[in-house]
Amino acid sequence: MKCGLLGRKLSHSYSPQIHAFFGDYPYVLYEKEPEDVEEFLQAGDFTAINVTIPYKKDVIPYCAELSDTAQRMGAVNTIVRRKDGSLIGHNTDYFGFSSMVEKSGLDPNGKKVMVLGTGGASNTAVAALKDMGAEVVIISHKENTPENLALHRDTKIIVNATPEGMYPKNGSSPADLSLFPELEGVLDMIYNPSRTKLLMDAKERGLIAENGLWMLVAQAKEAAEWFTGKSIPDALIAQIHRTLQLQMENVALIGMPGCGKSHIGKLLAKVLNKTFVDADKTIEEMAGKSIPDIFAESGEEIFRTWETKALEELGKQSGLVIATGGGCVTQARNYPLLRQNSTIVWLQRDIHSLPTDGRPLSQQGHLEKMYEIRKPLYARFADLLIINDTTPEEAAEKIAALLSKEETL
Repeated sequence: MKCGLLGRKLSHSYSPQIHAFFGDYPYVLYEKEPEDVEEFLQAGDFTAINVTIPYKKDVIPYCAELSDTAQRMGAVNTIVRRKDGSLIGHNTDYFGFSSMVEKSGLDPNGKKVMVLGTGGASNTAVAALKDMGAEVVIISHKENTPENLALHRDTKIIVNATPEGMYPKNGSSPADLSLFPELEGVLDMIYNPSRTKLLMDAKERGLIAENGLWMLVAQAKEAAEWFTGKSIPDALIAQIHRTLQLQMENVALIGMPGCGKSHIGKLLAKVLNKTFVDADKTIEEMAGKSIPDIFAESGEEIFRTWETKALEELGKQSGLVIATGGGCVTQARNYPLLRQNSTIVWLQRDIHSLPTDGRPLSQQGHLEKMYEIRKPLYARFADLLIINDTTPEEAAEKIAALLSKEETL
């Protein structure tokens, strides 16, 4: 048995990791150009495959049979080769999206739901939502204007089925949520970054916010059932989702200079099997000079600009432990850069134990005043607080233990 994923650009796919949980079968990434798809489907060495953009419609003519769901969606994301060599196509995105809605706790029945986008993902969402009793409004990219959106102020749920805000073009949003005073929640089919700007805006407003990782795992569960011919308990979706969430999430350490971010960060990275990065080192690499030299030659404002550039680069990545500079919280613009893929942990240490060597601002003799200014900023950024009053090893273990219990978006 040989399975895999057919698509054009697949380097960032999580499908091999997910399918490793569902069965003991090889799962290969098949990157194909459009002109190679026909030959691959007809003569490729595979037993069953998933199909992703841009080929979910293109593969249909090569399927001898389509499942009822695939026919209804007009798209195929799962193909199984039968014993006679013919292909049967199915669509598991419908199940994945329906499971995502259920997980979110939102009830679309009888409510206006706005679906942003008109592609294959949108078709899936619209079909599932209508089956749930929703009044669905579809907004295309061209129609997505403030004037048009304002006509639907009574929208209760928004579903983003566009790539707006997806890696690597992080930081943009397809809708201004302030236009929808009756909004209850947002579902974003994007899962990288973990928190798009749309989802962070929703959380700021106290709304339910769910990304597409659950959908990704759920659709893979049904695909694995088609691959293997065996039933898989739905309960496994939650287990795999949480495991992937922990693997993908960064941990960003904030706190005063000298509080232990680098030392504890390196230990934590080993415990969590993540890659440790020091934001200050990234700044120096990008600027081509040391941080003391940046301060001496250009001042703090230029340093903060370099710092934001570094956090923008690091914040897009996944699976990191990031030790930040002590003053990164003084720039509000840095919060979404960190939060999009990170659980932010504030390391607190007794201020009288903080070293000052090699730290330009700490050496100015205003450490206590600096802490009083920054303390509420650290609190505003942080998801978790750790008191670093024992050993670095114990602090790292404490963070790891808290992260394993923390269900975050």
